[in-house]
Amino acid sequence: MSGVWGENIKLSIFGESHGRGIGIIISGLPAGLELDLDFLKKELSRRKPGSSMLSTARNEEDEFIILSGYFNGKTNGSPLSFLIENKDQKSGDYEELKETPRPGHADYPAWVKYSGFNDYRGGGHFSGRLTAPLVLAGAIAQQILAQRQIVIGSHILGIGEIREEKFDPVRINQATIKGLKASKFPVLDEAKGLLMQEKILQVKEEKDSLGGILETAVLGLPVGVGSPFFDSVESKLAHLLFAIPAVKGVEFGSGFELTKMRGSQANDQFSMQNGQVTTTTNHSGGIQGGLTNGMPLIFRTAFKPTPSIGLAQRTVHLVKKEEVEIKIKGRHDPCIVPRAVPVVEGVAALALLDLIIEKEGTGWIG
Repeated sequence: MSGVWGENIKLSIFGESHGRGIGIIISGLPAGLELDLDFLKKELSRRKPGSSMLSTARNEEDEFIILSGYFNGKTNGSPLSFLIENKDQKSGDYEELKETPRPGHADYPAWVKYSGFNDYRGGGHFSGRLTAPLVLAGAIAQQILAQRQIVIGSHILGIGEIREEKFDPVRINQATIKGLKASKFPVLDEAKGLLMQEKILQVKEEKDSLGGILETAVLGLPVGVGSPFFDSVESKLAHLLFAIPAVKGVEFGSGFELTKMRGSQANDQFSMQNGQVTTTTNHSGGIQGGLTNGMPLIFRTAFKPTPSIGLAQRTVHLVKKEEVEIKIKGRHDPCIVPRAVPVVEGVAALALLDLIIEKEGTGWIG
């Protein structure tokens, strides 16, 4: 099992959903970096379970402990490591699932891959619980990027079949991003947001679940970040975005809509605005040839419905080799999308920071 990612900033993630704790080790940060611990706590609180009727009832405070790499208020150059203790597990809910894999989960392929030694409680290492350490690391990356006036924000584009309008890919501004980050349910259209929340609560009552789409914008990126082919901006971002449990699709710019256009429509034509090279449209989502082009970086992330639902489902007993019916117990999100917002923003920050360091080194980080 690989739990390591990154070229310049290296991440090593550890823990299981119902183990003693979860955490992350971050290597490659320069010494002398002052961390905004309040910002780290704020980002974690955006992802925290049990904070509303829209999320799971599991009540984890998600308070973190810095184990190493931090001394007298600043990074000291050694690997920076964090631990988040698990304090509200109910592992008994999963005992009967040991040999009856849940539909939509990793239970069955994990049982095969690890010869039955996988931690099945709450999904073990496959659980969305492991996104909390990613949010921590991503908050540090966002803090560093903010030194360059680079900001990242998202809105809930859709829940189920309910959709709101997309970002204006050319004229989106930092005020919009800051407003979204301050919202508990970030949408551009408050009326549509209420409909989304009502739909989540309705489906929760029906013991079912919903998926949805997040749209994310990154503003302030310099031109020329990234590389062609294997280390393109799209490749780096997609690598981490698809590491988030439940993500099933990532789309940049106009994405699949580009297939309906002609080249004369799809090409983002250049112009001069206040002495700066810009484009009149942004179908490419701020990326051309794997490199940033100075326009807002726009992408969308699709999440499948939460697989743990209260309705009866068909599965198999892996030892008895027979079909059975299960009803999943435990505490689960009727829709993971609202809590996924800081996760998507965090991993985007990590991928982009890694690419910027590749281009410019760490001398600018202070």
